[in-house]
Amino acid sequence: MPFLRTDHWRCAIIHAPLADLIRAGSLNGFEVTTLPDIGDHRFLADPFGLWRGGRLHVFAEAYDYRSPKGVIEVLVYDSTGRLIEREEVLREDWHLSYPYVFEHEGETYLLPEASASGRLTLYRATQFPLGWEKVEAFNFPEAAIDATPFHHAGRWWMFWTPAGTREERQSTLYLSVADDLMGPWTSLGLFLNDRAGARPGGTPIVVDGEIFLPTQDCRGTYGRGIRLLKIEGLERGLPKVTPDAILDAPAVLRRRFPDGFHTLSAAGQVTLVDVKRVGFGPRRDLMNVKRRLGLG
Repeated sequence: MPFLRTDHWRCAIIHAPLADLIRAGSLNGFEVTTLPDIGDHRFLADPFGLWRGGRLHVFAEAYDYRSPKGVIEVLVYDSTGRLIEREEVLREDWHLSYPYVFEHEGETYLLPEASASGRLTLYRATQFPLGWEKVEAFNFPEAAIDATPFHHAGRWWMFWTPAGTREERQSTLYLSVADDLMGPWTSLGLFLNDRAGARPGGTPIVVDGEIFLPTQDCRGTYGRGIRLLKIEGLERGLPKVTPDAILDAPAVLRRRFPDGFHTLSAAGQVTLVDVKRVGFGPRRDLMNVKRRLGLG
């Protein structure tokens, strides 16, 4: 079977709030719990989380290089950090990743990356955490990549990257706004073009009155690291984006996964990250051809 260099991601829980990490300017010095290795040629990435009933629910992309698309899984941890459940929660005919999970007005929503479908689809929990339904009323006019919603100053703001060229997918940040989560959404256009950090990579957060958005540094390799953007002017309807600090992955994780870090998401009293090592894996393109021909 042909092999090539591939990205292998590993998710982890940092036992500190995201705001504390940003204030410290470092992810070091905190307890870290790694999520499980899910097997050869497979990985979990893009972790986002919610607490419910004293349990941490971590939603992540589950990907197998021998399959053409990712699915969304949930891993449930008790208050001691013990994994008690892992289940698939969402599968479509297209690739899914970046499962941005959030709550609003008593409902729980999931907004995964699904640009291969040609649209951005919002899901509502029918039986959290396993049951989800499409929200037909949601109307976002772009097949956005890593769409990241943020409710602030009485309006909804969506940070996103277009499903354009490879360069655009790794270096551009667009912003849209709506008075209601369901829309209509108005694009405010391109706000940043910079491979050093523009594509969304985690949870927007207010720290000491300032808004920060984690973004992916894609210089040299996809998902090399995380850079924070400072977001200003939302209250006045005049957004401004300014590059801020670069954050390295925790040193304890970099020893085994030195080649990337592309998600930084808040989940109450903990923070979720993923880190990467570049290794070897099956050539996905040839495996897909074999599958279509019934050869493997």
